[in-house]
Amino acid sequence: MAENKTKETDASVEDFLDSVPHEGKRADSYRILEMMKEITGLPPKMWGDAMVGFGSYHYKYASGHEGDIFQVGFSPRKSYLSLYLFYGYKFHPLMKKLGKHKGGKSCLNINKLADVDEDVLYELIEFGWQSSAGGNNPYAKMETC
Repeated sequence: MAENKTKETDASVEDFLDSVPHEGKRADSYRILEMMKEITGLPPKMWGDAMVGFGSYHYKYASGHEGDIFQVGFSPRKSYLSLYLFYGYKFHPLMKKLGKHKGGKSCLNINKLADVDEDVLYELIEFGWQSSAGGNNPYAKMETC
């Protein structure tokens, strides 16, 4: 079975964020970092070489594949900021109030914080943190893509 590429590392989160070349994306990353620190009460950790995560949990799929991953996190990608919130986040009622965004199964992509309502984003991060490993996510089974 293939080994997970995304693992917690000892790399410096601040060094990583300081290396983000775009000043606006770097500032937005620090703002998201502060939101997640406030919500989780935990220190951030690097996962792989480009993701900042908080907390961790062990998962195991029916296929037998298993591993560890952070509960909530983000990554300042070249074209957008990816926030890893919770599986099925697209169905949360707050998504209609968030603002300009795109996303996949569990990652929310935004160009910049100014495009979204930060209070709504904060609530979504908070929901993701509270439901991430506890099975309290009513939207998880609703994912269709």
